Amino acid sequence: MKALVLQQSEEKIVSDIQPLTTKMLPAGDVIVDIHWSTLNYKDALAICGKAGVVRQYPMVPGIDFSGVIHHSEDPRFQVGQHVLLTGWGVGETHWGGLASQARVPSKYLTPLPENLSLKQAMTIGTAGFTAMLCVNALEDANITPDKGEIVVSGASGGVGSTAVQLLSLLGYDVVAISGREENNAYLHSLGAKKILPRSDFTHPAKPLDKQLWAGAIDTVGGELLANLLAQTHYNGAVAACGLAGGFNLPTSVMPFILRNVRLQGVDSVYYPAANRPKVWQRLAKLLPPSFYEQVSSEIKLEDTVEYAQKLLKNEVTGRTLVNLCEK
Repeated sequence: MKALVLQQSEEKIVSDIQPLTTKMLPAGDVIVDIHWSTLNYKDALAICGKAGVVRQYPMVPGIDFSGVIHHSEDPRFQVGQHVLLTGWGVGETHWGGLASQARVPSKYLTPLPENLSLKQAMTIGTAGFTAMLCVNALEDANITPDKGEIVVSGASGGVGSTAVQLLSLLGYDVVAISGREENNAYLHSLGAKKILPRSDFTHPAKPLDKQLWAGAIDTVGGELLANLLAQTHYNGAVAACGLAGGFNLPTSVMPFILRNVRLQGVDSVYYPAANRPKVWQRLAKLLPPSFYEQVSSEIKLEDTVEYAQKLLKNEVTGRTLVNLCEK
């Protein structure tokens, strides 16, 4: 097998593709032959040696993958069964999906829904799974399509693209925030009614601003999130799942205590295993065939370091799939 391996050399991280044997894989009761993985923002941070992602070296990055069971000590999973994995610290504390094989605890795996292919599952991947959880959070806050516009930040990225498509399919009027004007046609094709430049939201936020949004899905954090909170309607809700723009939140209590705004954090990494199949089934049911073609591009394992650098420079649109079928 082969894998992208990250190693610490003095004060820098070195990334290279290495041949490995199955015996070298970390502990687990299931071995999966990986067909598809993806390149996510967190993967790019790890590959480019940014602090705070990888906890121990050497590490095989890749926070999600789909593939076929090669060996199983768990009777719930059979050899030849199609499965997927997102989260659980894989690619951070446990070797991940940017490899031809992975050995993981069986509790990390989700059976592939019958109406999804392995490639489609990774077109959705961690990003799409997170987007669905964000949409669910807005619905749990009773933010229905009749309440007003929903704004999505980082709309050109993996989470944002899927969120725009899901919200549009569910009947919401979606406003997309993007820092790249060249992606406007792409975002309109996914269902965005309006597109606003990111620069409109990068100034220091007022404690309260004009009420514009019934709800929001934010992948950016920082000043942008603070501005969205200040602009959210009374009884509105914001689902926050990312920090591409910073982990600080320079806001006040005003939106919460004067407008009853809900800020709902969304984490997909440790989302309960028992609840995951229901989320995946909903994704498989909602997303049309056109989605998988619109949002994804495909690279080989050998391309991942180059594309990780592009992703951190905001030069990647949608989902980047890593094809591991070719051994």
